[in-house]
Amino acid sequence: MRPGLSHAYRECRRINARHGRTYFLATRLLPADRRPAVHALYAFARLADEIVDAADVPHRADTLTGLEHALTECLDGDLHGIATPVLVAVADTVARYRIPRGLFADFLASMRMDLTVTDYASFADLAAYMRGSAGVIGLQLLPVLGTDGPTEEAAPFAEALGEAFQLTNFLRDVGEDLDRGRVYLPADELAAFGVDRARLEWAHRTGRHDPAVRRALAHLVSYTRSVYRRAEPGIALLRRESRPCVRVARTLYRRILDEIVDRDYRVLGHRVVVPAHRRLGVALPGLVSAYASRVGTTGPVPARGA
Repeated sequence: MRPGLSHAYRECRRINARHGRTYFLATRLLPADRRPAVHALYAFARLADEIVDAADVPHRADTLTGLEHALTECLDGDLHGIATPVLVAVADTVARYRIPRGLFADFLASMRMDLTVTDYASFADLAAYMRGSAGVIGLQLLPVLGTDGPTEEAAPFAEALGEAFQLTNFLRDVGEDLDRGRVYLPADELAAFGVDRARLEWAHRTGRHDPAVRRALAHLVSYTRSVYRRAEPGIALLRRESRPCVRVARTLYRRILDEIVDRDYRVLGHRVVVPAHRRLGVALPGLVSAYASRVGTTGPVPARGA
């Protein structure tokens, strides 16, 4: 790998390690040659997300358009001028794994929605946003992870897992999203429990534990678990050496739902996180499984120095 490209991938790894603890931990279970691509895809998504969420960035729509133009130039082979380390790494990843370029356009289209759309009436209305913001992330990763059969067979499950992760984020980050003026929880699902945006804002502002909000969140946690179940069969369609990584990522994200339940759905005042010791407890068995998948055995990992 040429020096400039090595630097670009190192920068992506730094971004992933700093901001995406769950994803970064899961990538440790991938073969070493696949990790840089995952870091690059994560870093690009993070870059776009920060533009959208930064209140102090003027003309965010123009900035997002500039990012898309810069990405296009890099994908077309122009790595000079406005190319950044993240874009250089993403362009190399797209070329190396033949990731469809249209997936990035779909992702950026959803990012633009965040600039104008502040709530969603139903899951049907939310579907287009989630497809671009989460489903396509799963599709971008599929060529990197590899499949044992046709990619198109695994694609619906990859999209579903991306959506499950996104829904988990929505539930974890209700308070933070309200501070940004957004509600991603469908209005009709909330209304079934007597909850609306004003009630969420009241609970967030006062710190009160509202029973109606609790019931609505419990319903949405249950729905999100069903999306994880829908995505489950897709893991077996991946290449064997990629399965431990995805299993651990899935388990860690589902643990966020467990933490929400354990805290009695008190998510409006602070972000719920899975404690470090629990994350490691999930990852360590995955490391054993990952090693076994690479050496073609389910036996024990050799002791250090053996």
